[in-house]
Amino acid sequence: MNRDGKHIVVLGAAESGIGAAVLAKVKGLTVFVSDAGEIKASVKAELVSYGIEFEENGHTPERVLSADLVVKSPGIPESVKIIQEIRALGIQVVSEIEFAKPFSKGKTICITGSNGKTTTTLWIYHILKKAGFNVGLAGNVGQSYAKQVALNDFEWYVLELSSFQLDDMHSFKADIAVLTNISPDHLDRYNYQMERYVASKFRVLQNMTGEDFFIYNADDAVISAWLEKHPVKACMAPFSSTEPLDFGGYIQNEQLIINIKTTTTMSIHELALKGKHNAQNALAAGIAARLLDIRTELVRESLMDFENVEHRLEFVAKVNGVEFINDSKATNINSAWYALESMEHPTVWIVGGVDKGNDYSELEALVKSKVKAIVCLGLDNSKIIEAFADHVEQIVETKSANEAVLAAFQLAKKNETVLLSPACASFDLFKSYEDRGNQFKQAVRSL
Repeated sequence: MNRDGKHIVVLGAAESGIGAAVLAKVKGLTVFVSDAGEIKASVKAELVSYGIEFEENGHTPERVLSADLVVKSPGIPESVKIIQEIRALGIQVVSEIEFAKPFSKGKTICITGSNGKTTTTLWIYHILKKAGFNVGLAGNVGQSYAKQVALNDFEWYVLELSSFQLDDMHSFKADIAVLTNISPDHLDRYNYQMERYVASKFRVLQNMTGEDFFIYNADDAVISAWLEKHPVKACMAPFSSTEPLDFGGYIQNEQLIINIKTTTTMSIHELALKGKHNAQNALAAGIAARLLDIRTELVRESLMDFENVEHRLEFVAKVNGVEFINDSKATNINSAWYALESMEHPTVWIVGGVDKGNDYSELEALVKSKVKAIVCLGLDNSKIIEAFADHVEQIVETKSANEAVLAAFQLAKKNETVLLSPACASFDLFKSYEDRGNQFKQAVRSL
């Protein structure tokens, strides 16, 4: 894409937008940042220091629609009026990742999926760092990819990519793509059409060649069905919890086995993170590492000493024998399924928030076998109450983290667990899932 003389408009002044603006400025392009809301003081100071023009609390159509190229925050839906006006004029819209890639010399490992992508991304990054790679961490985690490209371009990047980012990526190509799984999520952004969401996830494969690698979950029925109908040019390196694989990774007799160039074997009980889903994340990370010829011993060691991401099945405290687990990052049904599945004691489940088209029936069996009571944490809990009223003895409604923690603590007994795994977005009562998780942890520590 030739960007000589281009006028770039960046929509959204969060991490990705600021990174894109800084990159545009550093590369000598004219750039203007526009945000529908208020821009943080620290961000304004950064924009001023680079001499980047900006506006906040609304978009000026004349300024935005004069763009040759729009870099859009992944959080802005297509239904927003200014986006529809941009599309109507035929102005190209790209994500920060798409915008930055041509300016980078670095290769990319791109991880997507409905669940496990953050853990897998951080695990791969951990292994590469430990192996001495010159590597950056970006996408949905770490710092802005564009800003890293602008200020300190790395030889490798590990990128966590959401479907929203992938939707606005066109010429981008991953060197290694990882697809952890696909289950219904964000369907509100895809007209409640699962096939559109699936197609969005598979955009991670676009432009790949036979020299690139695709690591994917061979046990996932949605992925398997899509692959039957769509040929893939990249070299396939699947992983499975059940089936032995000559090229890829699998679990057999509680052993994690990776067959890439040589065979790497270790007990699943040695993995840093517990649970079936984390064994799958470990397989994906281990396969990526072996594809890069990282030594077997170092791969094994890195799978043992990795520390998990905050707000993902994070142990908070034990109070009077009651264990509190923060899984605020579980914003969909599948994430909550994994969390509930890993519970070993009777559980008081804190659930709720902004529903994204959830089908709670998928959790019925787990709720019957694992959950003794439910604490709703949201403004509208009607779907949750309707789904589980017949399966648990008590359902309590709360509207703050403090209320939820107090209610759960009263319901739980010694040697039982309180699990915050909301299965919903956080924006009805909190700024973000991080804010929700932090308030939960603060409330627990105040008991």
